[in-house]
Amino acid sequence: MSDLTPTRDRPGLHVSKSSPNAPATGSAVCHCGASATATGDAQVRALVAGWDANHGPAHQREGER
Repeated sequence: MSDLTPTRDRPGLHVSKSSPNAPATGSAVCHCGASATATGDAQVRALVAGWDANHGPAHQREGER
Protein backbone atom coordinates (compact mmCIF):
# COMPACT_ATOMS: atom_id res chain seq x y z
CA MET A 1 0.00 0.00 0.00
CA SER A 2 1.28 3.47 -0.77
CA ASP A 3 1.84 6.15 1.85
CA LEU A 4 -1.42 7.99 2.47
CA THR A 5 0.08 10.89 4.44
CA PRO A 6 -1.00 14.19 2.87
CA THR A 7 1.68 16.50 1.44
CA ARG A 8 1.71 19.88 -0.32
CA ASP A 9 1.72 17.96 -3.62
CA ARG A 10 -1.12 15.68 -2.46
CA PRO A 11 -3.26 17.67 0.00
CA GLY A 12 -5.82 15.87 2.08
CA LEU A 13 -6.77 14.43 5.45
CA HIS A 14 -5.45 11.15 6.86
CA VAL A 15 -6.67 9.50 10.07
CA SER A 16 -5.29 6.28 11.53
CA LYS A 17 -6.05 4.12 14.56
CA SER A 18 -3.95 0.96 14.75
CA SER A 19 -6.17 -0.78 17.33
CA PRO A 20 -9.25 -0.01 19.42
CA ASN A 21 -7.05 0.73 22.45
CA ALA A 22 -4.49 2.89 20.63
CA PRO A 23 -4.88 6.65 20.29
CA ALA A 24 -5.94 7.92 16.89
CA THR A 25 -3.51 10.02 14.87
CA GLY A 26 -4.30 12.42 12.09
CA SER A 27 -2.65 14.80 9.68
CA ALA A 28 -4.01 17.31 7.24
CA VAL A 29 -2.48 19.45 4.51
CA CYS A 30 -4.63 21.85 2.53
CA HIS A 31 -3.83 23.27 -0.90
CA CYS A 32 -4.10 26.74 0.74
CA GLY A 33 -0.90 25.92 2.67
CA ALA A 34 -2.40 25.13 6.09
CA SER A 35 -1.28 21.94 7.81
CA ALA A 36 -1.93 20.27 11.17
CA THR A 37 -1.39 17.05 13.06
CA ALA A 38 -3.21 15.54 16.01
CA THR A 39 -2.79 12.65 18.43
CA GLY A 40 -5.57 11.27 20.58
CA ASP A 41 -9.17 10.56 19.74
CA ALA A 42 -10.57 13.95 20.86
CA GLN A 43 -7.85 15.93 19.10
CA VAL A 44 -8.30 13.95 15.88
CA ARG A 45 -12.06 14.56 15.99
CA ALA A 46 -11.31 18.30 16.33
CA LEU A 47 -8.84 18.11 13.41
CA VAL A 48 -11.48 16.48 11.19
CA ALA A 49 -14.13 19.03 12.22
CA GLY A 50 -11.74 21.89 11.47
CA TRP A 51 -10.83 20.37 8.12
CA ASP A 52 -14.49 20.03 7.14
CA ALA A 53 -15.34 23.56 8.26
CA ASN A 54 -12.30 25.47 6.99
CA HIS A 55 -10.37 23.46 4.41
CA GLY A 56 -10.97 20.51 2.05
CA PRO A 57 -14.69 20.80 1.23
CA ALA A 58 -14.79 24.47 2.27
CA HIS A 59 -12.35 25.36 -0.52
CA GLN A 60 -14.26 23.64 -3.31
CA ARG A 61 -15.76 25.92 -5.90
CA GLU A 62 -19.40 25.51 -6.86
CA GLY A 63 -18.57 23.68 -10.08
CA GLU A 64 -16.40 21.13 -8.25
CA ARG A 65 -19.03 19.88 -5.77
